[in-house]
Amino acid sequence: MNYIKMTEIKKLNPHTSPARVLIIAGSDSGGGAGIQGDIKTITCLGGYAATAITALTAQNTLGVFDIHDVPEDFIAKQIILVLDDIGADALKTGMLNKESVIKVVADTISAYPHIPLVLDPVMFAKGGAALLQPSALSLLKSRLIPMATIITPNIPEAEYLAEMEIKTVDDIKIAAKKILSLGCKAVLLKGGHLDGKIVTDLLLTKNGETIFEQPRINSKNTHGTGCTLASAIATGIAQKLLLKEAVIRARSYVLEAIKTAPNIGKGHGPLNHGHNIK
Repeated sequence: MNYIKMTEIKKLNPHTSPARVLIIAGSDSGGGAGIQGDIKTITCLGGYAATAITALTAQNTLGVFDIHDVPEDFIAKQIILVLDDIGADALKTGMLNKESVIKVVADTISAYPHIPLVLDPVMFAKGGAALLQPSALSLLKSRLIPMATIITPNIPEAEYLAEMEIKTVDDIKIAAKKILSLGCKAVLLKGGHLDGKIVTDLLLTKNGETIFEQPRINSKNTHGTGCTLASAIATGIAQKLLLKEAVIRARSYVLEAIKTAPNIGKGHGPLNHGHNIK
């Protein structure tokens, strides 16, 4: 078992080759999460972001107020046209809010099995709004998770996927093993929803586990942290970093983005995605 504290992490240099990431996710009109947060993250880390939008949301820092679905055939068309022309070095999925959307995404990307997939199983907005219909959960588990290079659930999402309550770090380990057994290659289970001064995340693969620990940052400006982390990992994978290195750099990037957040909005504010741009 490896324990990693943020004070021990050095900045990693990205690979110099072009890094194309196709984001398959929902749009956030507030700009902090979803497609908008993903594009900012990938760009700021030196990658090239392309998109396939699965839904439009009317939201701000106070919550999600409406969702407008994108037709499934149009979602597939976006994915195919990007991949058949521009290509991608990694795929990242975010908000896939219903069964038919998960099915069309799984069917479409199955034609490109050589492209690594980072799956952020978005189920709830920061304010608590449901972003995944309950009927879609079984399809997510049976179709998309087995295709994933890494899945990045937080505690509430992991509880749904592992079908158990998570109250301790030991529970995190048990849940991560259950999720790994669904067929993905790796699980990064984020422990920020647990109480305590130290936040513990777990990276689990078939080859072992790595524990990440850092002091909790008390901030209301955490909107889009999950989207940002998953996109940062996808960028690292696209840049040919090893999975563990991609996770380390992504976590470091997100933590600094929280620390330097611009304090915008009346609710859960967005991160500072451009903190590494001089």
